[in-house]
Amino acid sequence: MPAAPDDPADEPADGPELWLVRHGETEWSRDGRHTSRTDLDLTEKGVEVACTLKQRLADETFGLVLCSPMRRARRTAELAGFTDLEVDADLVEWGYGEYEGITTAEIRETAPGWTIWTHPTPGGETAQQVSERLDRVVERVRAVSGRVLAFGHGHALRALAARWIEQPVAEGRFFKLDTATVSTLGYERDFPVVLRWNS
Repeated sequence: MPAAPDDPADEPADGPELWLVRHGETEWSRDGRHTSRTDLDLTEKGVEVACTLKQRLADETFGLVLCSPMRRARRTAELAGFTDLEVDADLVEWGYGEYEGITTAEIRETAPGWTIWTHPTPGGETAQQVSERLDRVVERVRAVSGRVLAFGHGHALRALAARWIEQPVAEGRFFKLDTATVSTLGYERDFPVVLRWNS
């Protein structure tokens, strides 16, 4: 009788893994206000939930830990137990320009149907600019053997997932991402894949 197949979870990874953590709640993320370069700290609830990441990630080993330079990401990393990290400016949030600090509903009063994925952001970053810097993150991760952990922001991490699977950043619109969640990108044989999302 043939032996039972091994549990797929026991199989070695087919390539590097990129673990993504979105920062904990801020006042603006709670209220749906677009936050890029405004350097907010976490709310009390954001701190409380970010602290739970420490236990969730305690048994994992990472060869490299990257973090956006923004306070909300760095604070989340610290609360999760990661102080030995490298700040990577390419992990900052999508630059919202004139839409910084306002909600999608407010933007749509003058730009009907607006989304970050489909419309321009006056004074902010283009999808091409976001793609170029996130491609540098992907390239950096793929040069590392093993697991990389990255702390960042909602739209940028969603766009990063799209670039990981070799899609335009606009495909990030299909990846809902809550604060203080863990997601994992990796490989299945030769193909980059999403292993886990918004956990």
